[in-house]
Amino acid sequence: MTTATTVYVRGVEGFGTVTVRPVEPERDAALLHSWVNEERSRFWGMVGTTVEQVRDVYAHLDSLTTHHGFLVSLDDEPVALLQTYEPEADRVGECYEVRPGDVGAHFLIAPSTAPRPGFTGTLVSELIAFTLRDRTRVVVEPDASNEKAIARMVRAGFELGPEVVLPEVDLPEVFIPEKRARLAFLTR
Repeated sequence: MTTATTVYVRGVEGFGTVTVRPVEPERDAALLHSWVNEERSRFWGMVGTTVEQVRDVYAHLDSLTTHHGFLVSLDDEPVALLQTYEPEADRVGECYEVRPGDVGAHFLIAPSTAPRPGFTGTLVSELIAFTLRDRTRVVVEPDASNEKAIARMVRAGFELGPEVVLPEVDLPEVFIPEKRARLAFLTR
């Protein structure tokens, strides 16, 4: 179902229709909570949160002009969470030389009850296409110990950058602990 808030729709032959819309914190909190609280999502940093805390995080994100959360669906079934951000307005901007046209991204693929070969690779390719639609380069910064995510980014065409320490963020509305990350870049 395509809603009025849909920002991207693309049919992929042999895969399905990928739809991207902004996260709606009230509507999506329970679903996102179920995803981010799985052990496989531990690098997302939200294991142990409540539905209300997840709602509040995405309500805060929704209030920003520099950071955006998106719910990604395949044939009307939610399959991923995508966050994009302006690197110069994020802690990652302190760790590398931001170029005009850069955009940061975080990808969380939802757990699947029926995995199929090539699913994640195809979906990541679509998320990259969406992220780069009006940009020239995407930067990602998976946890340095998240070997699966780093390998996935390399398979998707990212060039590995340096390992960095993302500084702690401690604001009244959000706390993000320091993180050892591996930068990776993909230029359109």
